[in-house]
Amino acid sequence: MKFRYTLVSAVLAAAFGSVSVAATAAEVNGPKVEWRFSTWGKARAFTVGIEHLAEQVSKKTGGKFTIKIGYGEQFSKARENLDSIKLGAIDGAHFCNFYHPGKNPAHMVFTMPFLPMGDWDANVAVRDRLYQEPALIKDMDQWNAMLYGSTLLPQYEFLGKGEPPQRLDDWKGKRVRAGGGIGDAMERLGAIKTTTAATEVYTSMQRGSMDAASFPYTYAQAAYKIHEVSDWFTANMSPGTSDCPIVFSKTSYKKLPAQYQKLLQDMKPEVYKVQVQAYIDIDAKNLPMFEKKLKAVRYSDAQLEEFRKIAGKPVWDKWVADNKDKFDGQALIDLVLKTADSVKKK
Repeated sequence: MKFRYTLVSAVLAAAFGSVSVAATAAEVNGPKVEWRFSTWGKARAFTVGIEHLAEQVSKKTGGKFTIKIGYGEQFSKARENLDSIKLGAIDGAHFCNFYHPGKNPAHMVFTMPFLPMGDWDANVAVRDRLYQEPALIKDMDQWNAMLYGSTLLPQYEFLGKGEPPQRLDDWKGKRVRAGGGIGDAMERLGAIKTTTAATEVYTSMQRGSMDAASFPYTYAQAAYKIHEVSDWFTANMSPGTSDCPIVFSKTSYKKLPAQYQKLLQDMKPEVYKVQVQAYIDIDAKNLPMFEKKLKAVRYSDAQLEEFRKIAGKPVWDKWVADNKDKFDGQALIDLVLKTADSVKKK
């Protein structure tokens, strides 16, 4: 997978100027505030963004504003993080859109297969632009939540056990972990989809109740040790991605003094920078390990084009039709395409 990072780097370079100036005065003064932030699993590339934010916020306020991260669902179950924000039990959380499509229907646009979000510039630009859309804001409003920033998930790939699917027909009958539009795309290849939580995949693969699982490439595959119970991995399928953003309680955010709110917003470009770098660094470590231990499955251009024909726009069209009474899904997809294209032209 090849990624560009020129646009993001340029934007961040400019942003860092203002952040560093604010930080010199740093020492942002204010009252003592402690937030509880819920996530699942252990510290890994996915959590680097919120970890950096927590570290820097504490540092710049002299320890007065702290964000305590509850790993391993310590504060809330992964599928209940939005509920916990609404109840006031936590101040912020990660959530994954495909864990509960009914709770965040407009956010499912990010799971549509084959959207042009394969490089980091487009990944950042598309997510930030769509987070401003009323339909996505409405998704969060019902949970008293507000979008802060994305975890910028990379493209997904599969790891699996047994005979590797060298041809598209080989996916027929395979039980796969794939959510949202990616899951719909795999069903069109004849696979049987499930949206098993990430923390349950290892056991399912080990017991043989699941044949393959899609995860962001390669950080999550290694973070959940799925490679330990796998025989092969897809290296260039890239069916799409999903969205697991950082969200804050609207109530908790509004209670912050203005200088703390500004600090959070000023930190966002830096959070994105360290998040992207974490994925790049972990790929450099994981890919050689995967290549050595597992069989790499690579599809030809003709096979990938056939997959896109079967499971690209047809899945988009169905999603748009299924949600026509809730929001304009086609407008969201068009905005993804337009935003990604504008990045490409720069």
